[in-house]
Amino acid sequence: MVRVVCKNPRASRDFALEDRYEAGIELWGSEVKSLRDSQASIKESFAMVREGEVYLVNSYIAPYEGSNQFNHEPRRSRKLLLNKREINKLIGKTLIRGYTIVPLRIYFKNGWAKVEIAIGKGKRTFDKREDIKRREADREMSKAMKRRMK
Repeated sequence: MVRVVCKNPRASRDFALEDRYEAGIELWGSEVKSLRDSQASIKESFAMVREGEVYLVNSYIAPYEGSNQFNHEPRRSRKLLLNKREINKLIGKTLIRGYTIVPLRIYFKNGWAKVEIAIGKGKRTFDKREDIKRREADREMSKAMKRRMK
């Protein structure tokens, strides 16, 4: 029972992703309602460790239309709920130069809002070109196999 709210389309293109984690998000009521309406974006967002806690920074959750004066700030930092052991692993990896914590998608799992994050190292231009070449070669190979099977 997983319903995806939004994905980060640039994550796999711009980063070489390694370890993946599932984290809960600390949200307000109006934010949950906006997420249920799929009014969110994590294109420019990233996660960072502050004072032993992990925060999702610069993610956009649209203000809920039905709420009044108690609406939320659309681009506020949101705390991610992880185990202490997972936080320590994230801290250890992000201390290495070039590694960052990248959000991949926000989804609902059994009624709870979750975010999938990954440790990623930024790709250079030639790495991106190699990925494109590999994808095109796989696509051509599958087309050739389909033609041959007919």
